[in-house]
Amino acid sequence: MAEPVVVSWSGGKDSAFALYEVLKSREYEVAVLLTTVTEEYDRISIHGVRSVLLERQAASLNLPLRVVYIPKDCTNAEYESRMVEALMPLAWEGVRTVVAGDIFLADVREYRERLLAGVGMRGVFPLWAKDTARLARSFMGSGFRAVTSCVDSHVLDFAFVGRVFDEEFLADLPPGADPCGENGEFHSFVFDGPLFKEKVNCALGEVVLRDARFYYCDLLPADAGDEDIVS
Repeated sequence: MAEPVVVSWSGGKDSAFALYEVLKSREYEVAVLLTTVTEEYDRISIHGVRSVLLERQAASLNLPLRVVYIPKDCTNAEYESRMVEALMPLAWEGVRTVVAGDIFLADVREYRERLLAGVGMRGVFPLWAKDTARLARSFMGSGFRAVTSCVDSHVLDFAFVGRVFDEEFLADLPPGADPCGENGEFHSFVFDGPLFKEKVNCALGEVVLRDARFYYCDLLPADAGDEDIVS
C-alpha cells in the first residue's frame, strides 16, 4: 500500500520533478501539495507567481492544494509557527512524510528535517545529491516545461527572467551558475508536463526589480488563443 505524503510545492521545476519521481516509484500517494504564499502579495513566496496560477497548476495536476500564508519579511519563528500549524492536522490524519525538491544545500535540508521532526514527520528528498546538469536535462527530457519567474541579478542579467527553461537557457548560463538554480540563481513556474491534464497557459507581464537585486517577471493567467502565451 502506497504511503501518503505531503509535497512541499513551490510551483517550480524541482518540486515538480520531485513529485514526478515519487509518483513514478509507486511507493507514495500524494495527500496534498503544500505551498507558502506571501499574504500581502498573494503570490508564491520567493517565486513571485500569482496564486491564481498556482491554483490552476494544482487543478491540472488533479491534486489538492493547501496554502500556508506568511507575511512579507517573515521571521524564522513566524514561518515555523505557521508551518507547524499547517502540518499538525496532517500528522494527526496519519500523513507523516513530506517530499521536498532539495538537491545539495545541506543546511536547508537540516533545517527542514528539524522542523518536521518537531511534528513527528520526516522528509524524503528524491533529487538529493544528483548531478544538477543531468537533473535539468532529465526534467526537460521527461516532457516538463517551465519558465523563469525570478532571477538574482547578482548572478544573472535581466535577459534570463521570463525565459523558458530549455537547452538554450542552460547554454547561456554563465560559468558558476547552477543548472538547476539551486543556489538561488533563478526560480521557475512549471506550466506543462507529463503529470498535467492540460497546459497552464500564462503570458509574460511586466518585469520589475525588487530589493535592488531580484528581477521578477509577472506571469499572467491566459487562455488558449491569447497573444504572448509562454510556449
